[in-house]
Amino acid sequence: MKRRQLLTLLVGAATARPIRSFAQQSVKRPVLGFLVAGSQASHGAWVTTFAQRLSELGWADGRNVRIEYKWAAGDVQKTEEFAGDFVRQKVDVIVTSAYGVVAAKQATSTIPIVFAAYGDAVANGFAASLSRPGGNVTGLSIQPGELSSKRLELLREAIPSVRRLAALVNINYAGLKQELAGMRVASARMNIELNVIEIATANDIEPAMAKLSGHTDALYVYSEPLTNANKSQIIAATASAKIPTIFAFREFVDAGGLLSYGPNFSDLFSRAAEYTDKILRGATPADMPIQQPVKFDLIINLRAAKSLGVSISDSVLMRADEVLE
Repeated sequence: MKRRQLLTLLVGAATARPIRSFAQQSVKRPVLGFLVAGSQASHGAWVTTFAQRLSELGWADGRNVRIEYKWAAGDVQKTEEFAGDFVRQKVDVIVTSAYGVVAAKQATSTIPIVFAAYGDAVANGFAASLSRPGGNVTGLSIQPGELSSKRLELLREAIPSVRRLAALVNINYAGLKQELAGMRVASARMNIELNVIEIATANDIEPAMAKLSGHTDALYVYSEPLTNANKSQIIAATASAKIPTIFAFREFVDAGGLLSYGPNFSDLFSRAAEYTDKILRGATPADMPIQQPVKFDLIINLRAAKSLGVSISDSVLMRADEVLE
């Protein structure tokens, strides 16, 4: 009898241990660290798009995955601090964009990093090639050099009288080198005088905008988290000075800017969720090709044009994806 009891206990112990272990494993959920380069006002809709697409792919926040959000609002120091926080927490994936990619890569070479929008990852040393990145970083590239040239061409076609152009530039912007190079080539080709105005923090914006009145025919805003988070201030200043503006994000035009041309960022953040899904299911960033935008939007604000006293050429209006009237 005692022998039977001993055998029963041994068998019970052997079978119970895996069950407890499985229960513990099933409770553990992967953690995503979403390092948002902007603010809730500037990036909230894009982040929501990411979360919705991730849910469609089977990952519901709070059920089988946990998403932790940190909002840097274009602040470089906060971005770096938040990246370090995620590494210390040992999150499973870091999702980010813009300077967040730089901060995350500086903080870790092992945790997978998915970028929803970044410049040239190969030129900046974060990937060996677009087809095979080879490291812990992958995502969506936004081709800053090519697009800056295209925007300048659109601006000149929309408003042929532009001869002097100011460019508001965040010196911490990850894609600055490539975008500025494209601007210089295009402005020289079109015989436009280019004046680069540098900023680094939100406190630099007001004095920078004060330099524009009477010294430029239009303003090109390098659209990134810092300028996006402070777009209302920028647009109010240019409206008061009657200066036409061109941006990369349609959100600037929705807020009162004149023109925008660039990738559809909602689509980019949705596609970033697809990268994240694959990594959560076992894929590695090293083998996941960096992709480029497939949707580009030209948005024109005729209300802003009217208040500025400018007329947009019909050739550009006909190509617009959306005209705000």
